[in-house]
Amino acid sequence: MYQILATTPMGMEAIAAKEIQALGYETTIENGRVLYNGDARAIVKSNLWLRSADRVKLVVGRFYATTFEQLFDKTKEIPWENFISENGQFPVQGKSLKSKLFSVPDCQAIVKKAIVERLKRAHGKQGWLTETGALYKVEVSILKDEVLLTIDTSGAGLHKRRYRLAQGEAPMKETLAAALVLLSNWKGETPFIDPFCGSGTIAIEAAMIAQNIAPGFNRDFASEAWDIIPDGLFDEERTLAEEVAEYDKEISITASDIDPKMVEIAKNNAIEVGFGDIITFKQMNVHDLTLTGEKGAIVGNPPYGERIGERKEVEEMYKFLGELIHKNPEWSLYILTSYKTFETLIGQKATKRRKLFNGYIECTYYQYWGKK
Repeated sequence: MYQILATTPMGMEAIAAKEIQALGYETTIENGRVLYNGDARAIVKSNLWLRSADRVKLVVGRFYATTFEQLFDKTKEIPWENFISENGQFPVQGKSLKSKLFSVPDCQAIVKKAIVERLKRAHGKQGWLTETGALYKVEVSILKDEVLLTIDTSGAGLHKRRYRLAQGEAPMKETLAAALVLLSNWKGETPFIDPFCGSGTIAIEAAMIAQNIAPGFNRDFASEAWDIIPDGLFDEERTLAEEVAEYDKEISITASDIDPKMVEIAKNNAIEVGFGDIITFKQMNVHDLTLTGEKGAIVGNPPYGERIGERKEVEEMYKFLGELIHKNPEWSLYILTSYKTFETLIGQKATKRRKLFNGYIECTYYQYWGKK
């Protein structure tokens, strides 16, 4: 059994925790991370299935240290040989905040030296460790003198789904896009519209959720080469993921954008992941949007109006969205924006709000639930 840590952007911890609970694990939430216990299969399932988490890490040590001697000794006490293979590569990254040990390079060097000493003793080595094998990225994170030592199981961030062939100037991370869809509780039974689709990320993530496709199905992970992961376990879990995918489920997803170049990019990204015939793409101004059907969900990340000259245009767009859901009260609207007067412009208070970060921009996710 291992203590596992899923990292998330601020505001998305509860979303990731719900996903982890759905995989069958009890969770504890801290700022920017979710902690839970599980075996090697939990590591594999987490990497394959988590849509809103950034990375999956193993917690190998947690203690307080205010001197470099304490940091070295307590790091060396950890049985690193239970995690890192004899020839494993283990670069050490670091960060420190509000702590007496504030020199990150020094902390990295000390942790590295302590791990080397521990592994040399464990494996009976006298000289240098070769470090030619699997990759184990170690991180030393110190906050208010509490040291957290982890090893990254994911490799590339979990947002790297490998379907985005191209993107616009400020693309939304796939993990955030998935979170927006998860928060809408849309499962594919009603129409779904993204009228500001950009490179198509929200629409593609929605299709993956509706058809129950594992987001990590088509990529690899650092821990696939680890000794602690039984041979064939990743392949076994990929087979199970394939069996539960609902590829034949009929869903209605429409994605549009005013920029024809972005629509073409979005189409190509959807084709890459196999949704070319499932998602309908249109080049369209949002003011031309009409709703058909009794109910559905609009999920979007519109322009925030932060550039000079955009403010009036953006405000008119938000007013239009308010009129649209007023005329179609059974439709739900979910909009992520940093625009402070959004609710005033749309003409009503949101049913629910959630603070989220789109990159470094603090935003609010406004949720207007349609009448049942």
